[in-house]
Amino acid sequence: MNRKIRYGMVGGGRGAFIGAVHRIAAAMDQQIDLVCGAFSSDPERSKASGDDLFLPANRCYGSYEEMIRAEAKLPKSERMDFVAIVTPNHLHYPPAKMALSHGFHVLSDKPATFNLAESKKLGELVKDTGLLYGLTHNYTGYPLVKEARDMVRSGKLGKIRKVVVEYPQGWLATRIESTGQKQASWRTDPKRSGAGGCIGDIGTHAENLAEYISGLQIEELAADITTFVKGRALDDDCNVLLRFKGGAKGVLHCSQISIGEENNINIRVYGEKGSIEWHQKEPNTMLVKWPDQPMQVYRAANGYLSGNAKAAGRTPPAHPEGYLEAFANIYKNFANAIHAHEAGRKLAKDEVANDFPKIEDGIRGMAFIEAVIKSSKANAKWTKVLA
Repeated sequence: MNRKIRYGMVGGGRGAFIGAVHRIAAAMDQQIDLVCGAFSSDPERSKASGDDLFLPANRCYGSYEEMIRAEAKLPKSERMDFVAIVTPNHLHYPPAKMALSHGFHVLSDKPATFNLAESKKLGELVKDTGLLYGLTHNYTGYPLVKEARDMVRSGKLGKIRKVVVEYPQGWLATRIESTGQKQASWRTDPKRSGAGGCIGDIGTHAENLAEYISGLQIEELAADITTFVKGRALDDDCNVLLRFKGGAKGVLHCSQISIGEENNINIRVYGEKGSIEWHQKEPNTMLVKWPDQPMQVYRAANGYLSGNAKAAGRTPPAHPEGYLEAFANIYKNFANAIHAHEAGRKLAKDEVANDFPKIEDGIRGMAFIEAVIKSSKANAKWTKVLA
């Protein structure tokens, strides 16, 4: 298939935040074109948003149902190849299900669905259709996060003993959802966000990052979640102890009431031989520590990095790359996976194009949320993560 990959977007219209991020990420490597969209649940707003993006009027749809049905009727040479879903959580599953059922691949914002039951149903549909499903846990797209994972895989750190992962924010330290702030409104609404607030919004990013780098799955946890802001319906601060399969232990902290914190996701992984430390605030630097030699400072885009880490970079050393580029790596790999799928070629497990979060990661994320809430309600009782 010697052409660009085409996609349609669900959500992400006027006033949305993450839709523009997805569009920038998709366009960055010039391998993907936005050809259509249903950008809002309001048909007029959806079409106006499509006008903003200079899309043809006949490819700007009033609903995702209309878009998927109409695109499925177009010749294969014209229709979209996949659907990007950038809606609040309660509208992740319905368009994903419909897109897969009509023969389209899906790339969705996280978490995968509104609840665990939906994510498991989606997993069965992905399996049955044989189509691709990706999830934008974008922090796994950073070059040095990939380097950290490869160091663990190669055994350089030895057997992993402990993982400490944090994601503090401070933007919800007051009840700004009551002012009509759009992003806060849906994230603190259980009817749109789901059972988890902070734990679903950013805790799943921390959980996914910990499992991605360590290569270990969280087996059980003990959680204490809190709603500090009076009148808020969902949690805004979470503290979780982790037990991984294989014996490693961990600590996960996420918060949206930590005043002064931005998107300060960071991780430390301790093995028997050495450890790594990475902070999104300085994403192009990773600290590698050993018991018998000075600490090493790894930097992005250098020749000593693994092939996967080098493939995730676009500029020479010291030219900053960050959030948008990491996001773009998810899109780039997903597009290359679609090319392979259309050519009938099965990707190897460790192939670069196969390196993007999948429905299995989405199911684990929803199981994590469910276990955290169950544990906290039982006074931090140790609870299995049943993915």
